[in-house]
Amino acid sequence: MEKQATRMAYGQALCDLGETREFFVMDADLSGSTQTGMFAKKFPDRFFNCGIAEQNMLSVAAGIASTGRPVFVSSFAMFAVGRAYEQIRNSVCYPRLNVKICASHAGITVGEDGATHQYCEDMGVLRTIPNLTIINPADAVEAYAVTEAALNIDGPVYVRLGRYAVPIVFDKASYRFHPGKAVPVCEGKDAVVFATGIMLAAALEAKKQLSSEGIDISVVNVHTIKPIDEETVIKYALKTGRVVTAEEHTVIGGLGSAVAEVLCENAPVRMKRVGMNDCFGKSAPAGELLDIYGLNAAGICAAVRGLM
Repeated sequence: MEKQATRMAYGQALCDLGETREFFVMDADLSGSTQTGMFAKKFPDRFFNCGIAEQNMLSVAAGIASTGRPVFVSSFAMFAVGRAYEQIRNSVCYPRLNVKICASHAGITVGEDGATHQYCEDMGVLRTIPNLTIINPADAVEAYAVTEAALNIDGPVYVRLGRYAVPIVFDKASYRFHPGKAVPVCEGKDAVVFATGIMLAAALEAKKQLSSEGIDISVVNVHTIKPIDEETVIKYALKTGRVVTAEEHTVIGGLGSAVAEVLCENAPVRMKRVGMNDCFGKSAPAGELLDIYGLNAAGICAAVRGLM
C-alpha cells in the first residue's frame, strides 16, 4: 500500500489553493519540516517566517485575520499548541478569527526526537477551548481535503498532521470530506472501532485479523474530534454494543474521552480505549514506538477481544 506523510499533502494543498484563494501562511522556522516551504517558494509575498517565536506568530496571525484575511500557521504540535496555548485561546478563539493552526509532527511518530517533541496531549488540551474545530486526518488524501475544508470553515481550526509516512486509505478521485461527519469505512455486527488519524489503517488491519477469528467489526473514521459526530457514535454503539477507540494520542482528553462522554449520556455500552496510557514516549524509530505502546492492529484486536 502506498504511503505518504499527511504533512506532505498539506504543503501541496497550500500551493494548489494559493492559485485561486487569497490567504497567508506563517511558519516558526520549520518550513522544511512542516512543508510550508513549498508555499513560500511559490508565493513569497504571502509567506512569513516568524522565527522560533510561536506565541508571536499566533498573535501576528490573529492581527492579520482580524482584517478579514485567513491565515495558516504551522510548527511542530509541541510548540504550536504547547508553547502558544494562551494566544490560541485569547487571541484566536475568543474573537473567533480565521486562523488555521496546522501542526505537524504530532504524536509519538516523531520517533527519535524523543518524549519532549512527541506531543500526545494536543487534542485534549485544545478540545476544551470554545469556537475551535479540531480535525485529525487519517491519510494524505484526507489531509489534502481537510486543508481546503479548513479554509472554508468560518472560524479557528486545528489540523493535526504527522511526520511519519502512513498508508493511503482513501481514493483521491472519489473521496469527499465533510467536517464534523464521521466516515463508516467497514460494517460489522460484533463491535465498532472508532479510529482517528493514523490509527485508521491499523483498525482496518485489525478487522482482517479478527475476521479470521470469526469476529466481525465495524470501522469508523472519526476525523473531526470537535465537534464530535454524536449521531454516528450513538448509532454504531447501539448497533454493536461494544466500542473501541483508537488514537495516537493520550487516552485522556482525546477521541476516547469524546466518545465516552457521548456514550455516557446517550448510549452506555462496554468500551475500551487504545492510545497512550497516561505516559510519555521515548526515543526510538516511529514504527517501533507504535508497537511498544500497542498503537497497532494487535493492540486494537486485544481491545476488541477483551469486550467479547
